[in-house]
Amino acid sequence: MSSVRVTPWQDGTLPPPPPELLAGMKARRPNGELIGIDRVLLRSFPLATGWNALLGRVRAEFDLALEYRELIMLRVAVLNRADFEWGVHHPAYLRAGGTGEKAEALKAGPIDSGLFNEEELALLALTDQSTQQVEVDAHVIDEVKRLFGEAKTVEAVATVAAYNMVSRFLVAMAI
Repeated sequence: MSSVRVTPWQDGTLPPPPPELLAGMKARRPNGELIGIDRVLLRSFPLATGWNALLGRVRAEFDLALEYRELIMLRVAVLNRADFEWGVHHPAYLRAGGTGEKAEALKAGPIDSGLFNEEELALLALTDQSTQQVEVDAHVIDEVKRLFGEAKTVEAVATVAAYNMVSRFLVAMAI
């Protein structure tokens, strides 16, 4: 974190964050350890509060399978050159059932349609279009809806959007 563009919050920094905010952020992290983005977010308590609530729900409460959500997160990280995001989500993707071969294929340019299943290909098309051109073709959304239904389509689009927000914050702040 030596190149981070603002001084990350540290224990003892005044004013201290609200105890419930700090506890909530630590609860989302392995071993209760804050990571670099958390410490930068704690420079704005309202932002940290909303961020923690939104991303906590995306990570833990959506019905779209965690493996698919983590696949989306990795692809966003690759497309936006968010190395920190990749570092956090690569192990999570593997724990959720993803493979190292698929993860590495996300970095290799065009998606290898022989490696990914129909559902993954639809989610990757959605992720690529939304991340790179913002507008998503109707046929891409229709395919995601056909495969996942409307509720999970909403969750897939929200996952792409949320992790584009994350990656853009990480890259801008040099985290």
